[in-house]
Amino acid sequence: MKIKSKRITWTDDKNQQGTGKPEEHTAVFDMEIFPLPKGIIVEKDIYVKMRDGVKLALNVYRPDKPGKFPVVLALVGMYGKDSGPDDYSDSRYEFFVELGLSIGTIRVSEATPFEGPDPAFWVPNDYAVVHLDTRGFFKSEGEKQIFSEIEMLDYHEVIEWAGTQDWSNGNVGLNGVSYLAIAQWYAASTQPSHLKAIIPWEGVSDIYRTWRFPGGIPESTFYVQWQRRNITALTDADAAAMMDPVASQKDLRKNPQLEKIIAPALICGSWSDHGVHTRGCFEAFKRISSEHKWLYTHGRKKWEEYYSDEAIGYQKKFFDYFLKGIDNGMMNTPRVRLEVRETKDTYVVRYENEWPIARTQYRELYLDAKGTLNSDKITRQGKASYDSADGKAEFDFTFDQDTELTGHMKLKLYVSAEDADDMDLLVGVKKLDGNGKEVHFIGTAMSGYIKGMVARGWLRVSQRELDEGKSTPWQPYLKHQGEKRLKAGEIVPVEIEILPSSTLFSKGETLRLVIQGKDLIECPPWGWLGYRQLVNKGVHSIYAGGEYDSHLLVPVVPNAS
Repeated sequence: MKIKSKRITWTDDKNQQGTGKPEEHTAVFDMEIFPLPKGIIVEKDIYVKMRDGVKLALNVYRPDKPGKFPVVLALVGMYGKDSGPDDYSDSRYEFFVELGLSIGTIRVSEATPFEGPDPAFWVPNDYAVVHLDTRGFFKSEGEKQIFSEIEMLDYHEVIEWAGTQDWSNGNVGLNGVSYLAIAQWYAASTQPSHLKAIIPWEGVSDIYRTWRFPGGIPESTFYVQWQRRNITALTDADAAAMMDPVASQKDLRKNPQLEKIIAPALICGSWSDHGVHTRGCFEAFKRISSEHKWLYTHGRKKWEEYYSDEAIGYQKKFFDYFLKGIDNGMMNTPRVRLEVRETKDTYVVRYENEWPIARTQYRELYLDAKGTLNSDKITRQGKASYDSADGKAEFDFTFDQDTELTGHMKLKLYVSAEDADDMDLLVGVKKLDGNGKEVHFIGTAMSGYIKGMVARGWLRVSQRELDEGKSTPWQPYLKHQGEKRLKAGEIVPVEIEILPSSTLFSKGETLRLVIQGKDLIECPPWGWLGYRQLVNKGVHSIYAGGEYDSHLLVPVVPNAS
């Protein structure tokens, strides 16, 4: 058994909490790596021939006893089926901690691929586990493929192969995090005959809208670094081309066809991965055609939660029912496990029957240019302006009773740019305690940033055109077809999607809306999510009151218990 641990403590001298004193923070990573238990047959480097003759490599772990077993299959992508935690903990987890991302505690066997299912759990519970290298990576033949029709068909064929082996009972389930979840959307949309259930645990389902260009603003660090680190070398010109939201709109055609997914699904969506996976998980839950689907929400660290006792027990209950036919009460389990946050460490869990919650009461909080949010419309018209380079506009609302906000928020604004024909709006919703101190949550890419906020939203104003058929009163849906630049002095209405969240505001606590022209979370320039390819110039103005009904729409859940 091997224990890996890394802790980095640093002092934040910027006094962002408003306490007047420097803040001390500690990022933590603790991993226990143990050997595979006895009773597991390990077959490495099995090759499966694809339709075009290319052979893909995979590993099989199965019980060392007679019988046929359901299969837990993971396409481990470019991370490698033979790369265990002893390899990637140094190159990934410890690197993340150095960025200030708190990974938490993880306990897995030596055979666990990055973000994939652990054979040491599943095989003793009478499952076979298959880890597959993507075409063109590691021991699989062919040219490299990601997010492509070729990769999708490869996964389909391996699913069908796994369902017909002598040791298989014919029922295949998919499982995995991030890229391993994204691949499931594509494969499941092809409806393989042996695919009986999927567990996409935090996975983008619209790469353009959710990851590369949220609100039309290019994410300029993580996506490029992920490509360079895992897939291929990129020239500076290649990277620059990837930042063009209009030229990249052609990539919208590459999204998985969620409506074609009919396999039972257990989807994990978190409040703690805004900017990468959050939106895609909730959209997929709403859009897939599966008759039987569940949503597991949380607001904590991605990998720590995936391998936690509660989460893996939930996964097993789901697979036991759909892959083994065990009548274990899964069908009586409410469809949504809801985690309502009070702080980054304090939350309550309850169960709901749908998402969004049917009894939600949407409430408008109207902006006053003087810096408040108000339950009643503002008759006095005003303008709040800020320097787009380093300024911001803030608006506060203090609750007079305990209030749970769970669901989608929407911000409607009237805006103008005095010195530019476009503008980037980066929006945050924060929580302040009764003393006016910000309450931080875990939230940003990699799910370990310890100074996150309630929720975030983005909009490049030239991308503001809505798809009226897909938009709802609480969630705008952008067309992303070309662009509409601003005219000199033009005031335009915009609607900004704020990603799903769940937070309890106690009586006397404050919701703070922040609008600015740069990212609200400071990350290292070479690290994770960043929005640095911006179009802002000069002063931004927000119009409120009178004929300008600028407001924040919030989802109030009554009788939450």
